[in-house]
Amino acid sequence: MTMRRFPVHRALAAGRRLATTSAHPVVPPPAHDAEVRITTLPNQLRVTTEESPGHFHSIGVYLDAGSRYETPRLCGVSHMLDRMAYKSTATHSSLETTAILDATGIQLSCSSSREAMMYQSTHFPPDLPLALSLIASTLQQPLLLAEELDEQKKAAEYELREINAKPELILPEIVHQAAFGGETLGRPLLCPEERLDHITPDIIREYLTTYVRPERIVIAGAGMPHDQLVELVQQYFGQMPYHETTASPTQRLALASASQPLTPPPSPPSGSAPSLTARLSTLSSSLFHPQPSVSPLVPPPHQPAVHHPSTFLQPDSSLPFTHLHLAFPSLPISHPSIYALAVLQVLLGGGSSFSAGGPGKGMYSRCYTHILNRHHNIDSCQSFHHIYTDAGLFGIAASCTHNTVGSLPSVLGGFLAQLLHPKNIQPTELSRAKNQLKSSIAMSLESRAIEVEDLGRQVQVHGRRIGLREMDERIDEVEKEDVEEVAKEVFSGGVTVVARGEVDALGDVRGTLGKYGLGLGKGTSGFALGRKGWLL
Repeated sequence: MTMRRFPVHRALAAGRRLATTSAHPVVPPPAHDAEVRITTLPNQLRVTTEESPGHFHSIGVYLDAGSRYETPRLCGVSHMLDRMAYKSTATHSSLETTAILDATGIQLSCSSSREAMMYQSTHFPPDLPLALSLIASTLQQPLLLAEELDEQKKAAEYELREINAKPELILPEIVHQAAFGGETLGRPLLCPEERLDHITPDIIREYLTTYVRPERIVIAGAGMPHDQLVELVQQYFGQMPYHETTASPTQRLALASASQPLTPPPSPPSGSAPSLTARLSTLSSSLFHPQPSVSPLVPPPHQPAVHHPSTFLQPDSSLPFTHLHLAFPSLPISHPSIYALAVLQVLLGGGSSFSAGGPGKGMYSRCYTHILNRHHNIDSCQSFHHIYTDAGLFGIAASCTHNTVGSLPSVLGGFLAQLLHPKNIQPTELSRAKNQLKSSIAMSLESRAIEVEDLGRQVQVHGRRIGLREMDERIDEVEKEDVEEVAKEVFSGGVTVVARGEVDALGDVRGTLGKYGLGLGKGTSGFALGRKGWLL
């Protein structure tokens, strides 16, 4: 995920002026993070909220599903389920839902990732029951009309063509498929085009029956009273039956950390919801919950993600540049060195050779000062870091002109090899990277939608919320030696090479990196990948 930055020089200058002219003392930040409460319902669904005063609410339903859990039979379903969100359900047609959103200003969204599906809403406080009921119905009672599914398949075909035409979008997906051998985290995030005809309403229902289970769900909220959200979740999700066999290992671990039992919440004040919401809330619970006669299917056994160093080269002379991605096996999200690795990623930074606007966008990061400012044939160079529950990928992506692509592996190899030498990292750049990481996290959490997603996913993965102040403390604890150690650990692992463009001129990329002591870890290589593309 690319971190957002903003010019800070004006804010700092303004702060200095205020400090010398204002008669009022500077108010220090609060000593503690906002209170987070977690309640586990009798069916093991977890509800969590964070104190966050504001003019609107945000909620999210986070499901332990996604492309990682798909079987060959269910391949591509999570992508299509994402596109079918908020279509016709047992309570509203697609047009009626659209009319409700236009009338209330509710903003609904759905996104699927490799390890989660996320249904979110941002809305005014009186619309909280209505927003949650819309999410509940799209998850539990979708009609999956054939005409709506066909329409979304056509949209998905267009989406796939557009993404395949843009290397910066499709190559990270191919990196995952190559690095994990097409299994677990390597299963396609986007529905392969040849799979679209196999996605039927029955297949989607099978997916929903398998994975939409209360023990795999966390519902998070920001801005509302905790007891109010618990009561509403109990109303719309409380009758979903618990089945221990459908909980993933991650969720079983997190369930043991739930901190608060269910207590009877007070009734919300009368008149706080519009008449339409009141009508929806009195509908029969059978509209919002699976029928008792439907037996849940048991998900396949959880498979650990295993990195397989490999090479995938895709010739394409139509592109203006040749793109190269180098991916090394990285650390899972719970690893104690994950903060040192995050600092390393910010320290490397990077972006495009052309950057519009003012300072404050990482122009002092190493990818700029060591690569883009010295090699003008390189159009872009940026580090990347993908984190998952039991694995990760860390690396660098670059693009350059076709006629100079032969030197790109050596340039990147020498660049990364510098981090293997002791005392290579300077105190000033380490301090800069740590401050940029902390500010990026803090500014991202200013968005209520990101705040509630962060809360829901942390409770889903860790069983608790790691607050901003705790993260800042862990970042401050990172020393130069920690970054150097994690760099050696990561770059010594087997490397996955993915490229598109004039790839023949790259030569033996893995051999070139090996000369710099990079990517020498063990692992199988040379997957039989088609030169015209793989899976997508």
